[in-house]
Amino acid sequence: MRCPSTAFLMLAISAAPLFAQGTRRAPPTPITTGGRPMPRAATATLPPIQLEDQWTTALVQRDTRTFDRLLAPNFVYTENASVMNRGDVMKSVTGSDRVEWARNEGMRAHDFGDVQVITGVLHLRGKGKQGPFDRRYQFTDTWQRHNDRWQIIAAQDYVIPK
Repeated sequence: MRCPSTAFLMLAISAAPLFAQGTRRAPPTPITTGGRPMPRAATATLPPIQLEDQWTTALVQRDTRTFDRLLAPNFVYTENASVMNRGDVMKSVTGSDRVEWARNEGMRAHDFGDVQVITGVLHLRGKGKQGPFDRRYQFTDTWQRHNDRWQIIAAQDYVIPK
């Protein structure tokens, strides 16, 4: 991963059975994966709020294959004052920072048909060049359905001050 402040990215999409928990709320009823891994064939039809679980799991497991599948070709990511493209994000997955625990909190899905915006908070704990970190990020992820497959096209987050 990049620096500790960007540890969020290895974001997101979005809870690992052993390392993370997901709390998904899509009005009016919560949607959860129950902490169980989803078979890859079933993921093509999952709504974005559940794909956020895969993002979070991939972040903890440093799983570049999942990010490759979830990130759209022209994906753009903004964190605080920096902007990154898909390639930058893919490189950061296996960077020097290590996310050891991650959980999404208070997520909400905003449905616009073939586009969905997911808002929430990502809470991360791990270790980086400057030692242990424990951060919370407010995020907005934008997903688009193309050929019956959801991919994240843009993400924005910022560190919530302590």
